[in-house]
Amino acid sequence: QEVMDMEVKPQPSRPHWYELHVQPCLAELLGTALFIFIGCLAVLEDSGGTGRLQPALAHGLALGVTVTILGDI
Repeated sequence: QEVMDMEVKPQPSRPHWYELHVQPCLAELLGTALFIFIGCLAVLEDSGGTGRLQPALAHGLALGVTVTILGDI
């Protein structure tokens, strides 16, 4: 009788192989490509005396914008 009264909870479904393996790889690839592209663009034209500040600001702003836009995902 007690066994019949217990609720059976459904087991959570396992994520698909695509979510486990492919999505993280694609995210890493796109993120790396974005930062390489931003970094190369930041050093194309050196505006006299900025040195390391210009690429650092470019990467920091790109990271901030990316987190702001995609932070809910």
